[in-house]
Amino acid sequence: MNKKNAVMALSGGMDSSSLLLHLLHLGYNVTCLSFDYGQKHHVELERAKSLVEYLSQHGYEVEHKFVDLKSAFSLFESDLLVNGGDVPEGHYEEDSMKATVVPNRNAIFASLLYGTALSLSEKTGSSSVVALGVHSGDHAIYPDCRPEFYNALDHAFAIGNWGSDSISFYLPYLESDKAGILRDAETAIGALELNFEEVFSRTITSYSPDPDGRSSGKTGSDVERILAFHSIGREDPIDYVDRWEVVLQAALATERTHKETEYKERLTAIQFHVTRESGTERAFTGEYYDEKRAGDYFCICCDKLLFTSSMKFDSGCGWPSFHTEHHDAGILRIEDRTHGMLRIEVRCDACDAHLGHVFPDGPKQYGGERYCINSASLKFDEEEDQ
Repeated sequence: MNKKNAVMALSGGMDSSSLLLHLLHLGYNVTCLSFDYGQKHHVELERAKSLVEYLSQHGYEVEHKFVDLKSAFSLFESDLLVNGGDVPEGHYEEDSMKATVVPNRNAIFASLLYGTALSLSEKTGSSSVVALGVHSGDHAIYPDCRPEFYNALDHAFAIGNWGSDSISFYLPYLESDKAGILRDAETAIGALELNFEEVFSRTITSYSPDPDGRSSGKTGSDVERILAFHSIGREDPIDYVDRWEVVLQAALATERTHKETEYKERLTAIQFHVTRESGTERAFTGEYYDEKRAGDYFCICCDKLLFTSSMKFDSGCGWPSFHTEHHDAGILRIEDRTHGMLRIEVRCDACDAHLGHVFPDGPKQYGGERYCINSASLKFDEEEDQ
């Protein structure tokens, strides 16, 4: 029986390179198309070629084709193209990043990939998937990375082609983020017995590399990549214009500034004061101190699940009290010597939101701890009736 075909866009970036490894791990015959569309970061095509050569050296053969779209894309306006303005710096989700949208880019790419997949399926008699590395972090700025876009494309291509019953879209990262993509790549690289640093040194994500192909560390795409590597506890193996420690601290500062702005816009005054300024709401004033409904308690800043109602108890202290945290919460504990006392502060490990404190006077049958948590740091979702 013939192996299933996969046709994908290999940009030379982190996401598409991870997707290639993902597909090889799953046993697909992979055909990669790399598009030269007049992008400023043209060096990514050299990285794509280098990765395919590295894979070949280790016994993984990939069909790799380059597609010249420069003439067609010269009709478009975007700061990502050689005829555009300066690529904006800052956070990936800032409105300024919309200047890097290339009109209809993914529709054009997907059309060429779909046509290639149809031809392959006709030639081999096997079904094919059109694989793309789009992910949730793209959704805010790039409309052509959203699920509804690909649902519409799938429908249009299906009714516009004979043989479309053998073709399907495969978007494994659609609900993931950059860190999740890297973790998936770690799994695939381990299974394929390849070297993580060697693989990702042959990628680039920067929209404005210098003449030597080094990433600036300052564009939104740079910042997102740096934070993803930091999130999984690795140093990015590519060359930056400055040392890793420098670009990492700059990326973390950019993230903090962006998040603080977003929190100020989204949170109430008391929620911001508690979570971002380590404040405390007055006893018996919080929304959930006397909450008795069944449900789950999430971090108000990042929606991470922290506690369930089964962990809540009435301590009489005037703040919501929990004897246990959710097993996936990973709440951070930090020594707090403010106000002339020694206490243990608890913070969300995902977004560093201040939650409250933990004390050694909880129910002994549950370990003897009491998480004293501000209502303002929580979001409660009531359990639906079965």
